[in-house]
Amino acid sequence: MKIVLIAGYLGSGKTTLIIALSKKLVKDGTKVAVLVNDVGAIPIDGAVMQEYGLTVKDIGGGCICCQVAGNLMKTLETLAVSVCPNIVIIEPTGIAVPESIRQTVLLSARKNPLEIGHTIVLFDTSRASKLLTYDTLKRLVSLQIRDATIIGMSKSDLVTTDELAVATNAVRELNQGAEIIRISTVSGEGL
Repeated sequence: MKIVLIAGYLGSGKTTLIIALSKKLVKDGTKVAVLVNDVGAIPIDGAVMQEYGLTVKDIGGGCICCQVAGNLMKTLETLAVSVCPNIVIIEPTGIAVPESIRQTVLLSARKNPLEIGHTIVLFDTSRASKLLTYDTLKRLVSLQIRDATIIGMSKSDLVTTDELAVATNAVRELNQGAEIIRISTVSGEGL
């Protein structure tokens, strides 16, 4: 069971990307499960994904990077036994710190046959200046970007080539080792 984390700040396009990727993977014969961490009272993202026929498990009650990490471990164990997916995509809340989630998955891997895949962090190119300007927001977004093995420049179809270049350069300064790809779920670029 391979674990892939798709993170990013609120509104970066995580759910839309997960649906598009999952549909493509399922079409290719891959068994996919999605773990969604909604902190709201109603797990909207999970409900939306289930409408597309995906196996979805909601982990609520707090952020999986800190408050409910034990629930994440237990859910991964249950999935390994009951569903046996090839890939589990984890979608944390938009304010989660990816490295904390990765560490929880590594702990779970001691008990379960798990393979740690990529940590994909989406960066909303249409809000680049806001995400990297406001101090508190910039700290969180920067932390998320630093944890990525792949940075997805989401909503790349909504910005000019120059705006995309500026956003890409800003992200590259924060994480020089990650692969950076343009993503547009509208055009299919980067999927």
